[in-house]
Amino acid sequence: MSFSCPKGVVVAGSHSGSGKTTVTLGLLAALKKRGFSLAPFKVGPDFIDPGHHRQITGKQSRNLDGWMLSESENRKIFTKGIADADIAVVEGVMGLFDGYDGRSEAGSTAQMSKWLNLEILLVVDARSMARSAAAVVFGFTQFDPECRFCGVVFNNVASSRHMNYLRQAMEGTTSLPVLGGLPKNADLQIPGRHLGLVTAEDHAFTEEREASLAKFIEDHLDLDGLIDRLSDIVVENMGRTVDEQTMGGSHKYFSVPSDYKVRIGVARDNAFCFYYPDNFELLEKFGARIVFFSPVHDRTVPEGLDGLYLGGGYPELHADRLSKNISMRKSILKMCRDGMPVYAECGGFMYLGEKLIKKEGGTYDMVGCFPFTSRMKNRLVALGYRKIRLSHETPLGGKGLAARGHEFHYSLMEKSQSTKKVSMVYETTDRSGADRNCPGYLVNQCLGSYVHLHFRSCPAMAENFVSACSKYHSNRKEKENASF
Repeated sequence: MSFSCPKGVVVAGSHSGSGKTTVTLGLLAALKKRGFSLAPFKVGPDFIDPGHHRQITGKQSRNLDGWMLSESENRKIFTKGIADADIAVVEGVMGLFDGYDGRSEAGSTAQMSKWLNLEILLVVDARSMARSAAAVVFGFTQFDPECRFCGVVFNNVASSRHMNYLRQAMEGTTSLPVLGGLPKNADLQIPGRHLGLVTAEDHAFTEEREASLAKFIEDHLDLDGLIDRLSDIVVENMGRTVDEQTMGGSHKYFSVPSDYKVRIGVARDNAFCFYYPDNFELLEKFGARIVFFSPVHDRTVPEGLDGLYLGGGYPELHADRLSKNISMRKSILKMCRDGMPVYAECGGFMYLGEKLIKKEGGTYDMVGCFPFTSRMKNRLVALGYRKIRLSHETPLGGKGLAARGHEFHYSLMEKSQSTKKVSMVYETTDRSGADRNCPGYLVNQCLGSYVHLHFRSCPAMAENFVSACSKYHSNRKEKENASF
């Protein structure tokens, strides 16, 4: 089943925890079962939800973000994602109108829905409410006349009688159609832990679980009614005509070279799984070949690398195996000492430190590139958007270059007694412009920080990293040739 033009919907909640993730995953599973080609997206800097989207659809879920990226960049990402898709499903963040502050829509799901010109499916948690739920829906639909709604689905419906009350209340309040009422189903909930839900790497969707999600939506949501209410995506609003977009798939967002300049090793496994896919694609655009490896399972890094990229994740949950994999730690440390360009974020940065101390006790040896020990805490240490400006020459570029990203972690870095030379190379502010104590550290050509950067906020950083890797590649080849 397919459409001549793709359609799209934004799944938004009345508040965080309203059930939009369950609805999103259920929609993806049900639409996939019906034979639709899907394009999943996530509003905000979240890494975990996109992993679950990808697991169900088999398609890369992309982040859309109103602070890290401009309106035009978000539209470009969306345009790329919907190529070859029948339906785009965009999962919102927090409540529909929640953004940076209480004064504007900036950074909100509502803002993104208007940028992309998509209808909104509003998810309202109806537990312990009847007629009041209609008042909530009425307020949401009237709050911003520019937002377009295709329907509402009530979550945590207690019984058929409860659902009848909700429909009666809606009939006398608003013309917005009620597309479904979802009973509470603990079996379909994804367990959580610090940083959010359990990742897709640690909570696989079996065929049975995916089928259960699809049936849940088919049984309790008017899927045909939802599809009928979705408008065609007007690609011209995305900055391209339909002909230029060539929805059949010939359009390329990037012209990825058939050859490549460098090989960049990317740590990717259960411990390191937080990456923006656009970061990889930008590195590829500038001439990199991405080579994935596992610091948990592999004995050493792959041969012939010219750079390393270690993203975030949960090294604390795999500290024992990371520590015991001595051959991997030694191979990475050797590359750091040899001057290979290395970029590490959050969990990857922790792994490149000397030790990791878990909150329940236990100290684990890490790679030893940076003279720090990361100590896990019981509470969130830092959360928020960050803008970084380089104050020194780094593998990502020189002084003055700026990019945007996000910080979210439960650990603290403690300086060790090491005399190893380390430079602080970031000037960091939050979204309000206030200074933040979130440095970037440089040892040789190894750059580490708690901040997850989105390279599309400054593509030059991806280009500079590939360039630094290319210089390392040339120097390595010269040394190899000189040894013969």
